[in-house]
Amino acid sequence: MIRVITGYRVKKNVDIRPLLLKLRMDAMQYPGFVAAENMVSRRDSSIFLVVSTWEGPENWIAWEKSKLRVELLKELEPLVEDRTRVEMYDIIPTKRWG
Repeated sequence: MIRVITGYRVKKNVDIRPLLLKLRMDAMQYPGFVAAENMVSRRDSSIFLVVSTWEGPENWIAWEKSKLRVELLKELEPLVEDRTRVEMYDIIPTKRWG
């Protein structure tokens, strides 16, 4: 399993929550999707994160390159300050002590 953290810095007075919700709902229909959370920074309300969990990197890569995601990100582009940052992480299993 992997986790993908996607970060956005949003322009002032812009609400990207509807687009993030749409991205999440569409991703839920994609093979290998496990879960996702949308977050906003308490220190800087212009910073949003989406943390998604996927069965494997191939699932994320297929979603990342999908026409549906690319089109939604085009809608998001004029709403953000910086380029979107995406980082993929392997989940390290925790073993029981004892």
